[in-house]
Amino acid sequence: MSTKSTSVPLDLEGILARLEPHAKELGGLVVLISFLALWLLNQGSSKPRKVIDPVEWRSFKLVQKDHLSHNTARYRFALPRATDSLGLPVGQHISVMAEIDGNKVIRSYTPTTLDNDKGHFDLVVKTYEKGNISRYLSLLTIGQEVKVKGPKGKFHYQRNLVPHLVMIAGGTGLTPMYQIIRSSLQDPKDKTELALIYANVEEDDILMRKELEEMRDNSNGRFKLFPSLHLETSWLAAIYPSAFASLRSQFSALSRDNPLITRRAHLAKIGYPAPRSLSKLEDQEQHGSEDWERAGEGVSASSSGRLGKSVGVGAGTGWRSSKSRA
Repeated sequence: MSTKSTSVPLDLEGILARLEPHAKELGGLVVLISFLALWLLNQGSSKPRKVIDPVEWRSFKLVQKDHLSHNTARYRFALPRATDSLGLPVGQHISVMAEIDGNKVIRSYTPTTLDNDKGHFDLVVKTYEKGNISRYLSLLTIGQEVKVKGPKGKFHYQRNLVPHLVMIAGGTGLTPMYQIIRSSLQDPKDKTELALIYANVEEDDILMRKELEEMRDNSNGRFKLFPSLHLETSWLAAIYPSAFASLRSQFSALSRDNPLITRRAHLAKIGYPAPRSLSKLEDQEQHGSEDWERAGEGVSASSSGRLGKSVGVGAGTGWRSSKSRA
């Protein structure tokens, strides 16, 4: 006859509470038991978990700051546990909140890290002289915290969303694109051919150039990188109809069967609000796949201003719904 064994939960807090009055007599034994209790509690809570919440503001501590240019830095924030992930779908963003002069100020940012980057998340932010949150972040010292909420946004990138994806970005508008590129190239089942046209004013303004070039070099030709420093003749001009022929000649996949709708006037006609110079909480960095299908094959418009500028153009059989499976 077999007996079924049952495990009784160990009441570590209760044990420590009973030992506390005798701490003087027991000395090092209490210290040892306390250490073991903390270790056991940590072992029992090592299961990976997603930590951000779309409603509740949660605080995260700054643990590292790296200057990428004279006015842009990468801020690394620690998650509660080394096994935690932020819980942000690729293509979405988070809200960052701070109290400045008695007012709550909120801005949206896209982390450059993915959910397989455990224990931390990174934000690449350009500091503006009159920027509220960007200046607040630049003045943070190691150990200070920011409040974060999310995910935000309607767009969720999925593998093989389109056969070809051309992305156009300027400045810190790179961050949503960087996240998508990293995710796509890390996924062996994603066959999307990627191209990034990245415009900046000066050589030093090309953010994360080393990382971008490494991704390009290791992509087996799946990712093409076009950095540009001359805005008057740059690839960024290709977002306007007058330069459409030039863009199409460089990316043959963008054929006549897949027209591009890129002017603000056209975007306004299909329901997109005009971008504001200062991004607000309600702005979406990118619109969902269903909206892209509404607009015709290959339209995406991101918010501009503090977030930089970025546009995604898809070509192929058209955008799939975000609910479709690859």
